Amino acid sequence: MNIVTLSIFIIWLFHLSGIIGIVYFDAGWFLSMTPLNLSINFALLVITSYKSNNFLKILTLSFFLGFISEFLGVNYDLIFGDYIYGSALGPKLFGVPILICCNWSVLTICSGAIAKEFSKNFFVKIFIGMCLMLFLDLLMEPLAPTFDFWIFKGGMPTLQNYLGWFFVSLPMHFFYHYWKVDIRSYFCHNLFFVQFLFFMVLLLRINSIEI
Repeated sequence: MNIVTLSIFIIWLFHLSGIIGIVYFDAGWFLSMTPLNLSINFALLVITSYKSNNFLKILTLSFFLGFISEFLGVNYDLIFGDYIYGSALGPKLFGVPILICCNWSVLTICSGAIAKEFSKNFFVKIFIGMCLMLFLDLLMEPLAPTFDFWIFKGGMPTLQNYLGWFFVSLPMHFFYHYWKVDIRSYFCHNLFFVQFLFFMVLLLRINSIEI
């Protein structure tokens, strides 16, 4: 078993265990493992992809663009709207969980890798990647307050949040394809799909989850 296959096995094991644990057992305990899960996702992405062309450049860019946008959002209500982060995502810097910046990198790289499969057109690939990221956010938003990830003033995000996602993800995907990031393993595809499955199932079962 090579490192990519092992990494794919690990993320599926963690996410499926999380679904079962949150829905049927101790949701609070399993959700407390969120920082560990996000850290493993990020670490395995780096381990399986760091040799890929310009991988570290897009990883760094998306991390810092994610941090800057979240800093402006949390502290000045800019870009995404009026919101704050809860405690479930681990340590924060200026109100922004470090792991949320890691997740910006994860989502950018995974959605960028998938977008390359659908088109050879530069701008179409950018648009597909942005839409994939936005789609995953649409699944996360209804769950976020319940899981103490983040909460918007008034409870739910406004249109500004989703426009903000497009605004922030645009340069990330532009440079992903401009730099011709080339990730040849299917770890990214699996990570994006298992996160989609994770949030989709929990969204469908949200009324039965007790925390």
